[in-house]
Amino acid sequence: MESSAVIRALGALAQEHRLAVFRLLVQAGDGGLAAGVLAEKLDVPPSSMSFHLAQLANAGLVTQRRESRSIIYSANYAAMNRLMGYL
Repeated sequence: MESSAVIRALGALAQEHRLAVFRLLVQAGDGGLAAGVLAEKLDVPPSSMSFHLAQLANAGLVTQRRESRSIIYSANYAAMNRLMGYL
């Protein structure tokens, strides 16, 4: 893993809401969670949640897929394992 990717990932996790989101997604497993569910669980406005999820996705820590009208987010376990291996 390149150091620039590590810095991007750690930077994305260095914020309270993003760290909480990532932890919830890890706990949710491969099924993931919808953005609205994440916002509700963390009591974060949907627009703020979208911003945080975009930051995590940009860092490669989460993936997204569409299921009907919802976007489901999941932790990217491979990226998480690479990050942990680097550390």
